[in-house]
Amino acid sequence: MQHLRVAWALAGAALGFFLLFWIQAHFFGEGQLVAGTCEIVTLDRDSSQPRRTIARQTARCACRKGQIAGTTRASPACVEAHIVRSRQWCEMMPCLDDEGCDLLVNRTGWTCAQPGGRVKTTTVS
Repeated sequence: MQHLRVAWALAGAALGFFLLFWIQAHFFGEGQLVAGTCEIVTLDRDSSQPRRTIARQTARCACRKGQIAGTTRASPACVEAHIVRSRQWCEMMPCLDDEGCDLLVNRTGWTCAQPGGRVKTTTVS
């Protein structure tokens, strides 16, 4: 009788874990992002040229209504869509706190100037 109770308890625990995993997979879905968040999908760096590194990254975002994928504090983020439409890139605060942001002359991107004089240029494609 004791073995039967243990077997039923184990079967119940297994069923409980199965249901828990099924609910998690069904309602939260694997790979789905929370609204208003982004994740980096690919990141490529090319340092073949002296004193210059070219980095390309692709991000996946789940933005809320009125937002679009952008950059905040040097990380992918959801930003207000009017910033991207008007190409006023510095309004999304793409640079780190100690860096200064300037628009490129043709408004195809921005530069982040660090206190030591190093400049990071970002272009939008």
